[in-house]
Amino acid sequence: QVKLQESGGGLVQAGDSLTLSCAISGRSSSRSTMGWFRQVPGKEREFIAAFRWYDEITYYANSVKGRFTISRDNAKNAVYLRMNSLKPEDTAVYYCANTNRYGTNLYDRGNYDYWGQGTQVTVSS
Repeated sequence: QVKLQESGGGLVQAGDSLTLSCAISGRSSSRSTMGWFRQVPGKEREFIAAFRWYDEITYYANSVKGRFTISRDNAKNAVYLRMNSLKPEDTAVYYCANTNRYGTNLYDRGNYDYWGQGTQVTVSS
């Protein structure tokens, strides 16, 4: 069982930066991958970024590439999402997720087994 807890959301203005944190507890495989997703009401939860723990490869959605950065802190057992140049369309509930599946499509939310409760990010124009 893996437990995830997001924090760091809030209300910011367009152009601002924000860093989300995801604290990880419980049993996580060495082949684990951490992902960030976001969701707005009435829309599907969409992939934002992923970090593959065992080879440190990162993946990003085109909509955030160059603005968002996913990273980890092994000592704190946490994953972060640094968000720069925020836009109003980045407003959403952001979720971190974990999968221990190897060789899976990391862009597909259905391939993640554990989820946090989400943290709200609101970007005003």
